[in-house]
Amino acid sequence: MKTVYVFLSGELKGSKDYYRKLIGSRDIYCGDGGANYVDLLAMVPKEIWGDMDSIDGDILERFQKKGTLIKRFSADKDYTDGELILDYVSSKGYDTIYVVGAFGGRIDHSLTNTNLLFKYKKVKFITEEEEVFALEGDKRLDYPSGTTISFIPFTDTVEKLTLTGFKYPLTDYRLKRGDSICMSNILMEKGEVSFKEGKLLCIVQKNRGK
Repeated sequence: MKTVYVFLSGELKGSKDYYRKLIGSRDIYCGDGGANYVDLLAMVPKEIWGDMDSIDGDILERFQKKGTLIKRFSADKDYTDGELILDYVSSKGYDTIYVVGAFGGRIDHSLTNTNLLFKYKKVKFITEEEEVFALEGDKRLDYPSGTTISFIPFTDTVEKLTLTGFKYPLTDYRLKRGDSICMSNILMEKGEVSFKEGKLLCIVQKNRGK
């Protein structure tokens, strides 16, 4: 499986050692200020996209000397730096796109980034403690027993939602936007999620059963 990591300029939640071990020698791309975090990890991105208003100038110069491709855009562009880089990386043939730094900072950026999960199907947001991704159909969840998983509706309704393998199972449930019944469920075994219509945001609490 071909995996890539994209850094945005939210917050780097977790330890530097965690991200270094996770990424290894895999490809890295950055949306503008996300490159500051890659420098902090002592790694080098393949490309940096954006209007370059958030990246430290010395870091940008250092990456240019190391061969990183810099793609500059006007500050008056129609898309966020995050959407620009995700749209590009999504066309590169990677199987999974992990995004670091999607949350934190400005609330409007965090919410906009969350909606991008439903636009780019191979994208997952990760921190050391959480994994966030979109669901628009049936999914098997292979996480350890005791893992806390929440489901948030992103449409007015999610029809015939069925959860199996959870402490609090559901069968053909009609989940409405704003309902909190699917918060903090506990995986008891290999979980299965299925529904007929709608969109769900799935949030996995890694390494924690609370």
